[in-house]
Amino acid sequence: MNTSWSGFRATEPDLADAVQARFQKYKHHVLGTLRSDGSPRLTGLEADFRLGELWLGMMAGSRKALDLRRDPRFALHANPGPDTTMDGGDVRVSGRAVEITDAAVIATYVDEVKPPEPFHLFRTELTEIVRVRVEDDELVVETWRPGAPVRVVRRR
Repeated sequence: MNTSWSGFRATEPDLADAVQARFQKYKHHVLGTLRSDGSPRLTGLEADFRLGELWLGMMAGSRKALDLRRDPRFALHANPGPDTTMDGGDVRVSGRAVEITDAAVIATYVDEVKPPEPFHLFRTELTEIVRVRVEDDELVVETWRPGAPVRVVRRR
């Protein structure tokens, strides 16, 4: 089961706010895709929250775009930042990337973002979101999956 960003936000607005804030704190993040031989590929990426969705945009013909066209599974890790505080926690989003080819959707996106063209545009369908942080000397792990409430585990 997959859920759009807007669907996730509707069911878990507090976690969605925390996750989005963490991604918006820095411009560049790390995207994990699968190469044709099944091995992982990690590349830099700008994640974009716009029009109620989480979008992944990339240069036309890039390896990561070709990976996602072949196998849409991805993992996106928020930039931990330049210091050791991990302010806002460590955030990871996993799911499937759906390439957008609808000219009207692309035009709406281009009007707002003004990306260098040509480019590939993918809308995310989420399968898991994990946020890890330290709170009151406890490690707090929040995990969300479609169709289930957020699971919170605390460890000392």
